Amino acid sequence: MTTIRVLLTSLLSLPLMAMANPVADIQEWTVPWPDTRPRDPYVAGPDLIWFVGQKADYAATFVPSDAEFKRYDLPEGAGPHNVIVDKRGAWYAGNRDGHIGLINPQNGDIRRFELPGEGRRDVHTMAFTSQGDIWFTVQQGNKVGFLDTESGEFTLYPVETEDARPYGLVVYQDQPWIVYFASNEVATVKDGKLKVFPLPRKNTLPRRVAVTSDGFVWYVDYAEGYLGRLNPDNGEVKEWLAPAAALSRPYAMATDKKGWLWLVETGVQPNRLVGFNPTTEIFTDPVEIPSGGGTVRHMVYDPDSHSLWFGTDANTLGQARLNN
Repeated sequence: MTTIRVLLTSLLSLPLMAMANPVADIQEWTVPWPDTRPRDPYVAGPDLIWFVGQKADYAATFVPSDAEFKRYDLPEGAGPHNVIVDKRGAWYAGNRDGHIGLINPQNGDIRRFELPGEGRRDVHTMAFTSQGDIWFTVQQGNKVGFLDTESGEFTLYPVETEDARPYGLVVYQDQPWIVYFASNEVATVKDGKLKVFPLPRKNTLPRRVAVTSDGFVWYVDYAEGYLGRLNPDNGEVKEWLAPAAALSRPYAMATDKKGWLWLVETGVQPNRLVGFNPTTEIFTDPVEIPSGGGTVRHMVYDPDSHSLWFGTDANTLGQARLNN
């Protein structure tokens, strides 16, 4: 009973939502295939969004102007986790089936790129280089990977920290930045080797990562509710406690063209979108996800519409138009 009272007191003490002039206007669309965990949308054009259904082995497109969905079935057991798109097609992470797949949108044909080696080969999060090659994480396999998309050759970098679970990844100026979800570390690949930056709090569990135009590397700490900034030049770290504090469980994150950081607090229901102005070092008032969200796991920023796209465990695809 004491634990319940403490939790209720903490929830009641959370900042109130700003009802007037919210920092984001959120719209959601129900995905027509129930209970499939739509996730990891990718903006492929001014009126075209790709995403994957992790629990139902599909990739799909969504046209916002007419709310039209189109599904592409993947090999059974693929367990798609992430999708990125270029002129060659849609590349998905075959998280449960050890491969990266390339979908031809014209006919649905799939070309498979099989990860080498034995053991866990769970491709997790991917991002392009400027040349169209792909950096990716292998969470349970404890590796960071690179795919030369022309030759089909893989390079895998084993993570020295045992069970570190490399998770979120972004590419900035062709350099990958990775956070280890089960270790308090941020990493990159430099001169053909993994370089690790330890974070100051040992309980930190960084889950997603972003890089701003000044070269600072940002992460969210899922364990204790912090937004953190790493200076890769000297390893200096500064952190700010999110509005819901230890209840926050920040998960999805992104940065916008103004240099603001955005995160979703998934430890509270409904999930809440929160912005952070790095100049003033102030968080915005949280904005609730209308569907509740369940868990918002990943989101991407579209500079043309100044909006964030995300999927939810409530089986929706969402767009947050930013007002900052």
